Amino acid sequence: MTEFKTSQEKEIHKKLAIDLFNYTWDLIEKNNRSEADDENMVNAAHASRFHWGLVGTLLNFARGEWQISRVYSLLGRAEPALNHANKSLDLCLNNNLGAFDLGFAYEALARAYAVKGDKQKRDENISLAKQAAQNVQEDGDKAWLLKNVDTVATLSLPKWE
Repeated sequence: MTEFKTSQEKEIHKKLAIDLFNYTWDLIEKNNRSEADDENMVNAAHASRFHWGLVGTLLNFARGEWQISRVYSLLGRAEPALNHANKSLDLCLNNNLGAFDLGFAYEALARAYAVKGDKQKRDENISLAKQAAQNVQEDGDKAWLLKNVDTVATLSLPKWE
């Protein structure tokens, strides 16, 4: 973690990380995104991850990589989606970040493989995501993970309720 001259600097980076993550999420859910929105979505996701890299935890890193992968999958860019999904998965596996985030890392891989057109690897990762979901204790979290996994084959996105 980076050393800051003041605690205020750390708080600024944390606020930026959170705000940029949420801004990216808003763009992910936006109907009829423009080309400028798509570019902002990519840049905001990377910027959020950058700021988390300065002040966050391994969990923040994994979720940031997951979000970047989601963005690239939405844009039909399989290779960067796979790259960031694999980073999220590595963080989850190497640091025991829990079944919820592990399931979402597999969901990101499945979605990226769906974009790539590799149905076998898509389905393998869907299966791994569903296996991880069985170990999620919180019913709402399990349902949200499975709702996301269920949209991979159609490359659609569930609505947050």
